[in-house]
Amino acid sequence: MTFKGYRRPDGSFGVRNYLLVLPTVSCANKVVYGIKALLPEVVALPHPYGCTFDVEEAERFLRVLEGFGTHPNVAAVVLVSLGCETTPVGEVYDAVRRSGRPVALVEVQREGGVRRAIGKGLEYARKFLEGMEEKVREEAPLSELTVALECGGSDSYSGISANPAVGAFSDLLVSEGGTVVLSETSELVGAEHVLAERAVGPEVREALLRTVRRAERELALSSPDAGGLYLAPGNVEGGLTTIEEKSLGCAYKAGTSPVVEVVEYAQRPSRRRGVVVMDTPGYDVASITGMVAGGAQVVVFTTGRGTPTGCPIAPVLRVCSNTSTFSRLSEDMDVNAGTIVDGKEGIEEVGKRIFREVLRVASGGRTKAEHWPYQEFAVARTSWIERKVLCEG
Repeated sequence: MTFKGYRRPDGSFGVRNYLLVLPTVSCANKVVYGIKALLPEVVALPHPYGCTFDVEEAERFLRVLEGFGTHPNVAAVVLVSLGCETTPVGEVYDAVRRSGRPVALVEVQREGGVRRAIGKGLEYARKFLEGMEEKVREEAPLSELTVALECGGSDSYSGISANPAVGAFSDLLVSEGGTVVLSETSELVGAEHVLAERAVGPEVREALLRTVRRAERELALSSPDAGGLYLAPGNVEGGLTTIEEKSLGCAYKAGTSPVVEVVEYAQRPSRRRGVVVMDTPGYDVASITGMVAGGAQVVVFTTGRGTPTGCPIAPVLRVCSNTSTFSRLSEDMDVNAGTIVDGKEGIEEVGKRIFREVLRVASGGRTKAEHWPYQEFAVARTSWIERKVLCEG
């Protein structure tokens, strides 16, 4: 089976054809806003990051910038720099250039201020857009498709309808050569042994268990009673009772396929065809950002309470666990898995429906998150808890 995507110079296939205006530091956001106001067809990505003396945070943010700049859904990039930030701008520029994408750098301090930088950025952007208009979609094998799996605003139905249905979808995609990325390490606590049994080898198994143990230690250190850190108030109101219950439901999204690799936040998987586990926080927006930076072209997001989260450069397909929420938030939800609870469809049937929807979206069909659009962006931060764990060994 195939989807219709945009072939990139590095051999990857995008499901969207975006010109990304990407600031390397928050101090350059005004320029990005100015370019977007005068050229609405670009994707602008203002953010509050880019100048820190925390080495780990700086490395993580660099991976995100490089991951977004070289993402399959991105055709060309205009980088906007202030000129004195800690972000290694040259490394980001070189990474995008090596990928074969057109890239330009606008430096506010060198250009002589915000107004002149906006003008220079517009000049580059208009030139890139002219070249992008020639790109057309072509057939691509599903082995070129990576789908990020996320859940947020979970309820007691998530683990018996939406998440298992996404698991059925995941198995279908993997059987066709595709890759799925499972995230939110803190929400695998209590279910890690189930996933570990599916690891393709002892190294992958140990990497998975080690990653989850680290997250569990961090959560336990944060409070004498860590229960409130595992479950959000909305999860409790939705009927979830323990982290194990939530984690087992979360793991369902990865189906039954082999776990082939465990990667760090925003890291590109080196192996394909199977389940990849990425170490991300439980914060949905930061988790999605990490997986997209890691190369996922489409995001499948399950929710029971209703979460209208999107992404600037990747379509987010939202799967709702119950018919009541789906009806109430119909403008934001894409697929109703509540039909499983209603007894109208089985898990495999809904999984096939999600599979068809993902192929439609990968070939150009829009999601509700794109219609409005929702374009959230956040990067995982280094907490004092992580530093304490590292210091204590």
